This record gives sequence, structure tokens and C-alpha cells, in this order.
Amino acid sequence: MTTRLYIARHGQSEWNLHNKMQGVQDIDLTPTGLKQAELLASRLKNEKIDCIYSSDLKRAYVTAQIIAKELGLEVQKIPEFREMSFGIWEGLTSEEINELYKEIYTLWKTNPVKTNIEKGETLEEVQKRMVKNTLKIVEENKGKNILIVSHGTSIKALILGLLGIDLSFYPRFRLDNTSLNIIDVKEDGKTVLVLFNDTCHLRRDEKII
Repeated sequence: MTTRLYIARHGQSEWNLHNKMQGVQDIDLTPTGLKQAELLASRLKNEKIDCIYSSDLKRAYVTAQIIAKELGLEVQKIPEFREMSFGIWEGLTSEEINELYKEIYTLWKTNPVKTNIEKGETLEEVQKRMVKNTLKIVEENKGKNILIVSHGTSIKALILGLLGIDLSFYPRFRLDNTSLNIIDVKEDGKTVLVLFNDTCHLRRDEKII
């Protein structure tokens, strides 16, 4: 009996648009982000999703609600599916972070596993909470199709953890807004990556691309 995980990143947020580090700050979706969520919802309509879980941060939760409305389902909030806390970097643009915290920012870009951001989480801490809560959901929903809506850093850490890939490979993976990722969890616990960072649904609207 295979359990299928559909893992989606939220739509474009106001701070995505301005290249600001969001972390656990609760930022709204842009009109483009809302449209992206609608397009993802339309794509998932025929996938027979059984249940939806989401970060409680509104950029993810609103994305999940839009999908849930299309599918006739409820969204269950999981605070542990939040984005990584980036501590003192939150609210700053990448240019500002590079200017104010150049050494640690360079380390984050090249070796994020070894990076400790003041007042923030480590990548390993993020992975542990994401994997733990995802496996709990899988155990509770064996054989079902599960949608998880979360955030870029958290999702990448989760996928690497589920696939048994070392976190040092984190910088080599990219996740776009409302990208869809699919992982099958076999009955013996083995995992198979079926789809990664797929945004073909956005091509239905030329203004989104």
C-alpha cells in the first residue's frame, strides 16, 4: 500500500516580490500569488487528494484554503510546517543581509548546514520537525493521497530528509512558488521521488510566467 505525498510551496507573497527574507513572519499573498494558488488547485482537482495539511502562516494557509475549496476538503493547520526561522535576517532583503552579515550569509549560501543565524533555527532543526510531523501524518493516513502546503526552505529540508539525501545538498535544489512535488511512501517505508519543482500549471496563464 503506497501513500502519496503531494508537497506544494505557497504562492507568491508580498515579500517574495520584494526579495525580503520572510521566515516566520506572517506575510500576505500578492494577487499573482492568489492566481498561482487557483491554477494549482485546478491542477490538483483530478488527483483524488484525501486530506490537506498546511503551515499556519497565512501565505501557505491561504494557498491551501484555495486548493481545499476547489477540492471540497478542509485544511488542517500544522504549526510545525512553518518556514525556517531566519532570526535577525527576517524583513531584510538579500542585499541588506549580504551587506550587514556578509560572512554568515556567504556561509549560508555555500554550507547552510553549518550556519547558525542569530535568533533563528538551524537547517537540521527544520528538517527534524518537518520529517517527524510528515511521517506522523503518513502513519495516520496510510494508502491515501496527502497534500502538504509549506515553504521553500522547509520543503527542501523535508524532501532531502525523506529521500535520505544529505542536507549538504540543500543549495543544489530550487523550489518555485506553487511548485508541486510528489513523493511515494511504500508500505516498507521506502520513498520514491516522483516529481520535483513542477510548475506546468502556471503555463495556463501567460501573465504568471
